[in-house]
Amino acid sequence: MIKSDFSQAMPDAPRRVHFVGIGGAGMSGIAHLFVAAGFTVSGSDIRDTEVTSGLRAEGVLISIGHRAENVVGADTLVVTGAIAEDNPEFLAASAHNIPAVHRAVALAWLTSNRRLVAVAGAHGKTTSTGMIIEGLLALGASPSFVNGGVMRSLGASAAVGDDDLFVVEADESDGSFLLYDTAISLITNVDPDHLDHFRSAEAFEAAFISFANAATEFVAISSDDPGAVAITPRLSASRVVTFGFAPGADVRIHSVKAGATISFVVSWEGADYPMVLRVPGVHNALNAAGAFAVLTGLGFDPKNSSAAIATFDGTERRFELRGEVRGIRVYDDFAHHPTEIRAALSAARNSVGSGRLIPIFQPHLYSRTRMLAAEFAEVFESLADYTLVVPIYGARQDPEPGVSGELITSRFQDASRSGYFAEWEAAVSHAVAIARPGDFLIPMGGGDVHLIIPSLLAALENFADGDFADGNLWDGNFAVLADEAP
Repeated sequence: MIKSDFSQAMPDAPRRVHFVGIGGAGMSGIAHLFVAAGFTVSGSDIRDTEVTSGLRAEGVLISIGHRAENVVGADTLVVTGAIAEDNPEFLAASAHNIPAVHRAVALAWLTSNRRLVAVAGAHGKTTSTGMIIEGLLALGASPSFVNGGVMRSLGASAAVGDDDLFVVEADESDGSFLLYDTAISLITNVDPDHLDHFRSAEAFEAAFISFANAATEFVAISSDDPGAVAITPRLSASRVVTFGFAPGADVRIHSVKAGATISFVVSWEGADYPMVLRVPGVHNALNAAGAFAVLTGLGFDPKNSSAAIATFDGTERRFELRGEVRGIRVYDDFAHHPTEIRAALSAARNSVGSGRLIPIFQPHLYSRTRMLAAEFAEVFESLADYTLVVPIYGARQDPEPGVSGELITSRFQDASRSGYFAEWEAAVSHAVAIARPGDFLIPMGGGDVHLIIPSLLAALENFADGDFADGNLWDGNFAVLADEAP
């Protein structure tokens, strides 16, 4: 994979901007903003999707497959660190002196001279960004925005508004969140991740301190996350607003009632403001409190802000119900770090009732799997009933010898409660065979595991009624199928 390079600036007056991997949530959002700004845009991806079809309808020239000829006529290439060094479009651009600009540099260029709200954190930033965006819209504002996921009620991850406000999800994975000229920063947590880039937890924390201190107006930061608590005394921003359950938090959460949805109260400047969210999970109460800190910090009425945040209907791939067959629900979730998985499965546990949780987990990155295998096993074994693990989604990383999803399943204390499946087809067959009415099947991960869902739903539809009659399976005895796992 190419090394993220932020030194290449955007040309002063680009005529045609070409996006390599335009179908990704982040890239497609930025591409949409370039189209709205009046630029000619083209792009390529490995498959045709609803996202690429939508961009094509906006007039974007879309090519399926990466080929050198796709960049002919472009004067700017927009890339991410996820593309390979031998990508033919990247090589063609280099051969023809077409600048290859990192997507964060392109977005920072677009947001210059705007009042920028940037949301960062190892977890929760897509949802928090969505809550701020939908909250602003409900309050009558018209911000521009680009989020890392599609907001379900808007059907979009990016748009151009009429106000000077611009809201972005800021990616810390490669340090690119330091490129923005930020007015307001929201830090959901400072849970060490992406250590393949940062190399140490200390460097990870230092990057967040720099991000926070660059904010010209104020910083909103978690009062609960240990990493956030550790860096807060080291912040030099003129105003710091804390949020969370901690007794001393400026925006303090209390009186939580969790179930299929979640209700709670936030205390702010001596007054209480109740919230009832449309999305489940205590972690979403934290996300909402952070959004509340941003909206009130921007000057909006706190009562109206709490009501506006409650209109948020979730983002795609965040505990998103994708179908129900014979009483078995299939959810899609983006969680790919142990902290995220704990939050997602805890929320699911509050919703599943007497049913069982059966995640199909696709580990994301070889380095993360190697470093956190024991933590993955612990969280799945403590919160799920049975866990299927499929091969690693490497993204920007090359395979590492000896590193596979079996590192996770081998660390389960009870081997009968997990299985590693080298082929998706085998995972689908196994999941369908052990599922019963009331259960949740949850494909989970930051890669492309969501593509397993159509096969999963089709297999559930085709599973004969009589197949549910096996007493061992019906009683939830997963061990009877343990020997089938490859």
